[in-house]
Amino acid sequence: MPLSSGFATVVFGLSSAVSFGTSDFSGGIASKRAQVFGVLTVARFCGLVMSVALAVLTREPLPSGRSVVWACAAGVAGGLALPAFYRALAIGKMGIAAPVTSVLSAALPVVAAAFTEGLPGGIQVAGLLLGISALWFISRPEGKVRPEGLGLALLAGVGFGSFLVFIHQAGAGGVYWPMAAVLAVAFVVSAGILGLQQGRLPGLRVLPLVAVAGVLDTFGNVFFLLAGRHGRLDVAAVLSSLYPAVTVLLARVILRERITRLQAAGITAALIAVPLIAAR
Repeated sequence: MPLSSGFATVVFGLSSAVSFGTSDFSGGIASKRAQVFGVLTVARFCGLVMSVALAVLTREPLPSGRSVVWACAAGVAGGLALPAFYRALAIGKMGIAAPVTSVLSAALPVVAAAFTEGLPGGIQVAGLLLGISALWFISRPEGKVRPEGLGLALLAGVGFGSFLVFIHQAGAGGVYWPMAAVLAVAFVVSAGILGLQQGRLPGLRVLPLVAVAGVLDTFGNVFFLLAGRHGRLDVAAVLSSLYPAVTVLLARVILRERITRLQAAGITAALIAVPLIAAR
């Protein structure tokens, strides 16, 4: 029995969040053991290989030129947003950078969908707003923080939000080939930055973690594309953007990291938001 469009959007959107969250957890551990852009370069290469393999195995038709252009734009946006985000984190103000970036990256597709698809229903609007609020709390640690890095966080949020809008447009002409185009561009960007930094690729002991991160990140993007094809862009974007909750929970279960009161409140808000977003 086929899934209804609304239910399929929720399933694929949440699957995207789980994939992204697990990918970030694996990539985060790998980045503690190897250089960040070395990890990103290899992870994106793994995702590129998988995307091409899936496109060939499923015999997906080659995408149109329009889809390729949107995919390349997504690859550039995501490839440039990530260094800005890492730089914002590196200057020591994660309490500002993480929530600002996550909320803005989810809010931008919501605004885009309002112009291209019209406003959703009242209950869905409440769910979307609650979901965006949940992102803020999940990503924000307890304690006082100073606002340094805010400009970079805003830049990263616009980049990630643009990535979601662009990849949604690219997905209108397929799934795996557009994803391959996105990853090809992102791979070139990461490899270029790695070369400029004269960095190193991860060692053999870290490669399994990097491969898992790359494959799951690709699945996250594929699920996001499928969610957007079955429903609204804003619903797909906010649901997939709940991935920090997955990362936090994995860190709690596997690394025994403490969940702060703000993060617990955010996870609770996310659980309430999901059925509201799914309402018709």
